[in-house]
Amino acid sequence: MALALLVMGSNLGNRKENLKRGKLLVERFAGPILRETPPVETAPFGVTKQPPFLNCGLLIETDHPPLELLRLLKWIEKRAGRYPTYRWGPRVLDVDIALYEGVKRETEELKLPHPGLKERPFFREIARELLGGTHLLFNRL
Repeated sequence: MALALLVMGSNLGNRKENLKRGKLLVERFAGPILRETPPVETAPFGVTKQPPFLNCGLLIETDHPPLELLRLLKWIEKRAGRYPTYRWGPRVLDVDIALYEGVKRETEELKLPHPGLKERPFFREIARELLGGTHLLFNRL
């Protein structure tokens, strides 16, 4: 079992319901949610001419290794109604792995920790709120 910090967002349709559906699917297929943040509205990143996002963070415990978890989260996004748009475009549901316990990785498919932790203040705020004193777990290799 490993801890993973997920950041979830939606800016299409009923954003609250999209996040709720995403949380149910994460809990059912990826692992139990140990802690979560309340939703916060954020401005779009990259492509700014689109609706604002509703974001939340989830701290989960998972049996899935990082790449398998990523693929599972992409499946969850589709199951929740996500359809292809364009890079940084509008989304029904987006689920990112921000941190995965003990793992640092830099590949085309998966970057851990997620670059959003440096680029987006709300990623850092979610991490601070959910991790508290456990943040050291994520620095161990």
